[in-house]
Amino acid sequence: MGVEVSWDAEAEQPPARVAAFRSMTAVTAGDKDGWLALFAPDALVEDPVGPSMLDETGQGHAGHEGIGAFWDKTIAHVERFEFVIRDSFAAGDEVANFGTITTFLPGGYRVDTDGVFVYRVGADGLIKSMRAFWEAERAMATARQV
Repeated sequence: MGVEVSWDAEAEQPPARVAAFRSMTAVTAGDKDGWLALFAPDALVEDPVGPSMLDETGQGHAGHEGIGAFWDKTIAHVERFEFVIRDSFAAGDEVANFGTITTFLPGGYRVDTDGVFVYRVGADGLIKSMRAFWEAERAMATARQV
C-alpha cells in the first residue's frame, strides 16, 4: 500500500485532526499495529454509522479486539487507499472531515466513497471514536475497473 493522503491545512493542528491524519496515514501504509495504537482501549469505530454489510447490528466495532477484527474484515483486503480531505472542521475534542476515500480492490476495481469522517480523542490524544458517514449504494455506484 502506498501513502496517499492529501491534506490542505496549516501545520499546527488540534489533537483530533492530528489523530485523524495519523489514522489515514497508517491505513495507507497498511500498518495495522500502528493504526490500532492510535485508538484508546475502549474506542469505538462505526464505519459506516448504522447497520450495514460491514456491521449488521450497527453497534460498531469496540476496543482493540473489535477494531482489529474490522481491519481484518475490510482494510486488509484493499490493495491501496487514497484519502482526499476537502474540508475539515475541528471543535473541542472532535474533528469532522469531508472528503473522498478511494479504494483499489483486487481485480483492478476502484471505488470512490464520499463521506464525513468524525474523530473524537481523549486528553491523551488517542482516538475514542471514529464515525464514518457514507452511503454504500453511492459508493458502489462508482465502482469501475481501472
